[in-house]
Amino acid sequence: MLNLRGAFKTKKLCPRYIGPFQIIERVGEVAYRLALPPEMSEMHVVFHVSQLRKFVPDSSVTIDLDSIELEPNMTFQPQPAQIVDRDVRNLRNRSIPVVKVIWEGSPDGEATWELESEMLKQYPHLFKGMNFQISRTKFF
Repeated sequence: MLNLRGAFKTKKLCPRYIGPFQIIERVGEVAYRLALPPEMSEMHVVFHVSQLRKFVPDSSVTIDLDSIELEPNMTFQPQPAQIVDRDVRNLRNRSIPVVKVIWEGSPDGEATWELESEMLKQYPHLFKGMNFQISRTKFF
């Protein structure tokens, strides 16, 4: 299993490991050469042992390479599927509206809390037909 945390723009929903990949040979004391698919041809094929994990056949831990779409620069940008909740977090004397977002391709409907203002700017179509009131508060 190959650790790809450094290859993705956002770390929040980044798949921890992808694979498995066949080990071709040992390179030095602490590195291995892997047989990577053609879609990953821009990546180096030699990895330090700290970037590798033993393959565990558990689908909740790994993400199949075919299920993610890599950009030409080898990054991955997850897309939100649905907003399921809204909350207002208080930070000192400020109220910060946040929304709970389920992301496409996330295992078991995994959701994260995101800033409402950022989600509204980037994905306004997700807010149509919402049951909760969306605030338009400006912060100074």
